[in-house]
Amino acid sequence: MSSAQACVSIVDDDMLVLRSLGRLLQSAGFAVRTFSSPHELLESRGAASPGCIVMDLSMPGLSGLELQEALARAADPRPVVFISGQGSVDTSVAAMKAGAVDFLTKPLDDGRLIGAVNAAIEKDRAAREAHAARASVEARLATLTKREREVLELVVAGKLNKQIAAELGTAEKTVKVHRACMMRKMQVDSLAELVRLWTATRSPATG
Repeated sequence: MSSAQACVSIVDDDMLVLRSLGRLLQSAGFAVRTFSSPHELLESRGAASPGCIVMDLSMPGLSGLELQEALARAADPRPVVFISGQGSVDTSVAAMKAGAVDFLTKPLDDGRLIGAVNAAIEKDRAAREAHAARASVEARLATLTKREREVLELVVAGKLNKQIAAELGTAEKTVKVHRACMMRKMQVDSLAELVRLWTATRSPATG
Protein backbone atom coordinates (compact mmCIF):
# COMPACT_ATOMS: atom_id res chain seq x y z
CA MET A 1 0.00 0.00 0.00
CA SER A 2 1.12 3.54 -0.69
CA SER A 3 2.57 5.42 2.25
CA ALA A 4 0.71 8.55 1.08
CA GLN A 5 -1.35 10.28 3.75
CA ALA A 6 -5.02 9.38 3.69
CA CYS A 7 -7.14 12.19 2.25
CA VAL A 8 -10.78 13.02 2.92
CA SER A 9 -12.60 14.15 -0.24
CA ILE A 10 -15.70 16.21 0.58
CA VAL A 11 -18.46 16.69 -2.00
CA ASP A 12 -21.25 19.19 -1.38
CA ASP A 13 -22.88 21.78 -3.65
CA ASP A 14 -23.43 24.10 -0.65
CA MET A 15 -20.20 26.14 -0.47
CA LEU A 16 -20.81 27.16 3.16
CA VAL A 17 -21.17 23.52 4.22
CA LEU A 18 -18.18 22.55 2.07
CA ARG A 19 -15.93 25.16 3.70
CA SER A 20 -17.22 24.36 7.18
CA LEU A 21 -16.63 20.63 6.82
CA GLY A 22 -13.21 21.24 5.29
CA ARG A 23 -12.14 23.43 8.22
CA LEU A 24 -13.51 20.95 10.79
CA LEU A 25 -11.74 17.94 9.33
CA GLN A 26 -8.50 19.83 8.74
CA SER A 27 -8.53 20.99 12.36
CA ALA A 28 -8.97 17.33 13.35
CA GLY A 29 -5.73 16.52 11.50
CA PHE A 30 -7.05 15.17 8.21
CA ALA A 31 -5.76 16.04 4.74
CA VAL A 32 -8.79 17.38 2.88
CA ARG A 33 -9.86 18.04 -0.72
CA THR A 34 -13.18 19.74 -1.46
CA PHE A 35 -15.41 19.36 -4.53
CA SER A 36 -18.51 21.44 -5.23
CA SER A 37 -20.06 18.89 -7.59
CA PRO A 38 -20.10 15.11 -8.16
CA HIS A 39 -18.54 15.59 -11.61
CA GLU A 40 -15.56 17.42 -10.11
CA LEU A 41 -14.90 14.42 -7.89
CA LEU A 42 -15.23 11.93 -10.76
CA GLU A 43 -12.86 13.98 -12.91
CA SER A 44 -10.27 14.12 -10.11
CA ARG A 45 -9.46 10.41 -10.56
CA GLY A 46 -8.49 9.95 -6.93
CA ALA A 47 -9.21 6.22 -6.67
CA ALA A 48 -5.54 5.34 -6.32
CA SER A 49 -5.12 7.61 -3.30
CA PRO A 50 -5.91 6.24 0.17
CA GLY A 51 -8.72 7.88 2.11
CA CYS A 52 -12.49 8.23 2.02
CA ILE A 53 -15.28 10.39 0.61
CA VAL A 54 -17.78 12.48 2.57
CA MET A 55 -20.67 13.39 0.28
CA ASP A 56 -24.01 15.12 0.45
CA LEU A 57 -27.01 13.01 -0.48
CA SER A 58 -28.92 15.67 -2.46
CA MET A 59 -26.92 17.41 -5.18
CA PRO A 60 -27.84 18.71 -8.64
CA GLY A 61 -26.66 16.64 -11.58
CA LEU A 62 -26.01 13.42 -9.69
CA SER A 63 -27.49 12.49 -6.33
CA GLY A 64 -25.23 11.05 -3.67
CA LEU A 65 -26.53 7.55 -4.37
CA GLU A 66 -25.96 7.99 -8.12
CA LEU A 67 -22.43 9.25 -7.42
CA GLN A 68 -21.85 6.21 -5.19
CA GLU A 69 -22.90 3.97 -8.11
CA ALA A 70 -20.64 5.90 -10.53
CA LEU A 71 -17.68 5.46 -8.18
CA ALA A 72 -18.37 1.72 -7.99
CA ARG A 73 -18.46 1.50 -11.80
CA ALA A 74 -15.15 3.39 -11.93
CA ALA A 75 -13.64 0.85 -9.48
CA ASP A 76 -13.00 3.60 -6.94
CA PRO A 77 -12.59 1.69 -3.66
CA ARG A 78 -12.75 4.62 -1.26
CA PRO A 79 -15.40 4.19 1.46
CA VAL A 80 -18.23 6.71 1.57
CA VAL A 81 -19.80 8.64 4.46
CA PHE A 82 -23.14 10.22 3.51
CA ILE A 83 -24.48 13.44 4.99
CA SER A 84 -28.04 14.65 4.45
CA GLY A 85 -30.47 17.24 5.66
CA GLN A 86 -33.45 15.07 4.77
CA GLY A 87 -32.39 11.46 4.99
CA SER A 88 -35.16 8.85 5.00
CA VAL A 89 -34.81 5.36 6.44
CA ASP A 90 -35.15 3.85 2.95
CA THR A 91 -32.41 6.06 1.55
CA SER A 92 -30.01 5.38 4.40
CA VAL A 93 -30.63 1.63 4.07
CA ALA A 94 -29.92 1.83 0.32
CA ALA A 95 -26.71 3.76 0.97
CA MET A 96 -25.49 1.31 3.59
CA LYS A 97 -26.36 -1.69 1.39
CA ALA A 98 -24.25 -0.13 -1.35
CA GLY A 99 -21.30 -0.03 1.03
CA ALA A 100 -21.49 3.36 2.79
CA VAL A 101 -19.70 3.41 6.14
CA ASP A 102 -22.20 5.77 7.79
CA PHE A 103 -25.19 8.00 7.06
CA LEU A 104 -25.29 11.22 9.09
CA THR A 105 -28.07 13.78 9.18
CA LYS A 106 -27.62 17.56 9.39
CA PRO A 107 -27.00 19.40 11.61
CA LEU A 108 -23.94 17.22 11.96
CA ASP A 109 -22.46 16.20 15.27
CA ASP A 110 -18.74 17.00 14.91
CA GLY A 111 -17.62 14.06 17.03
CA ARG A 112 -19.76 11.58 15.14
CA LEU A 113 -18.53 12.87 11.79
CA ILE A 114 -14.88 12.60 12.86
CA GLY A 115 -15.56 9.10 14.18
CA ALA A 116 -17.20 8.08 10.89
CA VAL A 117 -14.29 9.48 8.88
CA ASN A 118 -11.78 7.62 11.06
CA ALA A 119 -13.76 4.38 10.57
CA ALA A 120 -13.89 4.93 6.80
CA ILE A 121 -10.15 5.60 6.55
CA GLU A 122 -9.41 2.49 8.61
CA LYS A 123 -11.69 0.44 6.34
CA ASP A 124 -9.86 1.78 3.29
CA ARG A 125 -6.44 1.06 4.83
CA ALA A 126 -7.39 -2.54 5.67
CA ALA A 127 -8.86 -3.15 2.20
CA ARG A 128 -5.78 -1.76 0.43
CA GLU A 129 -3.44 -3.84 2.60
CA ALA A 130 -5.48 -6.98 1.89
CA HIS A 131 -5.44 -6.20 -1.84
CA ALA A 132 -1.67 -5.67 -1.81
CA ALA A 133 -1.11 -8.92 0.11
CA ARG A 134 -3.31 -10.85 -2.31
CA ALA A 135 -1.49 -9.36 -5.30
CA SER A 136 1.85 -10.38 -3.76
CA VAL A 137 0.69 -13.99 -3.38
CA GLU A 138 -0.70 -14.03 -6.94
CA ALA A 139 2.65 -12.76 -8.23
CA ARG A 140 4.44 -15.60 -6.44
CA LEU A 141 1.99 -18.15 -7.82
CA ALA A 142 2.70 -16.84 -11.33
CA THR A 143 6.38 -17.85 -10.96
CA LEU A 144 5.53 -21.54 -10.47
CA THR A 145 5.89 -24.06 -13.26
CA LYS A 146 2.84 -26.15 -14.20
CA ARG A 147 4.20 -29.13 -12.25
CA GLU A 148 5.06 -26.98 -9.19
CA ARG A 149 1.50 -25.63 -9.23
CA GLU A 150 0.15 -29.20 -9.34
CA VAL A 151 2.36 -30.16 -6.39
CA LEU A 152 1.20 -27.09 -4.46
CA GLU A 153 -2.47 -27.93 -4.95
CA LEU A 154 -1.92 -31.52 -3.80
CA VAL A 155 0.19 -30.43 -0.82
CA VAL A 156 -2.46 -28.01 0.44
CA ALA A 157 -5.06 -30.77 -0.07
CA GLY A 158 -3.14 -32.72 2.57
CA LYS A 159 -1.43 -35.31 0.33
CA LEU A 160 1.88 -36.88 1.34
CA ASN A 161 4.85 -36.85 -1.04
CA LYS A 162 4.40 -40.51 -1.98
CA GLN A 163 0.68 -39.94 -2.66
CA ILE A 164 1.52 -36.94 -4.84
CA ALA A 165 4.12 -38.99 -6.71
CA ALA A 166 1.55 -41.72 -7.39
CA GLU A 167 -1.05 -39.20 -8.55
CA LEU A 168 1.38 -37.41 -10.86
CA GLY A 169 3.07 -40.58 -12.07
CA THR A 170 6.54 -39.54 -11.00
CA ALA A 171 9.18 -40.48 -8.43
CA GLU A 172 8.86 -39.36 -4.82
CA LYS A 173 12.31 -37.75 -4.92
CA THR A 174 11.18 -35.70 -7.94
CA VAL A 175 8.14 -34.53 -5.96
CA LYS A 176 10.48 -33.49 -3.13
CA VAL A 177 12.51 -31.37 -5.55
CA HIS A 178 9.37 -29.71 -6.99
CA ARG A 179 8.02 -29.17 -3.48
CA ALA A 180 11.24 -27.49 -2.30
CA CYS A 181 11.29 -25.20 -5.35
CA MET A 182 7.61 -24.37 -4.89
CA MET A 183 8.07 -23.50 -1.19
CA ARG A 184 11.06 -21.30 -2.04
CA LYS A 185 9.16 -19.43 -4.77
CA MET A 186 6.15 -18.99 -2.49
CA GLN A 187 8.51 -17.63 0.20
CA VAL A 188 7.15 -19.88 2.96
CA ASP A 189 8.86 -22.14 5.48
CA SER A 190 5.94 -24.24 6.65
CA LEU A 191 2.92 -26.07 5.34
CA ALA A 192 0.67 -23.99 7.62
CA GLU A 193 1.93 -20.76 6.06
CA LEU A 194 1.50 -22.17 2.56
CA VAL A 195 -2.09 -23.19 3.32
CA ARG A 196 -2.82 -19.73 4.75
CA LEU A 197 -1.54 -18.00 1.60
CA TRP A 198 -3.38 -20.39 -0.71
CA THR A 199 -6.62 -19.96 1.23
CA ALA A 200 -6.28 -16.16 1.01
CA THR A 201 -6.14 -16.32 -2.79
CA ARG A 202 -9.23 -18.54 -2.93
CA SER A 203 -11.31 -16.21 -0.74
CA PRO A 204 -13.37 -13.41 -2.30
CA ALA A 205 -11.39 -10.18 -2.58
CA THR A 206 -12.01 -7.59 0.08
CA GLY A 207 -12.89 -4.01 -0.55
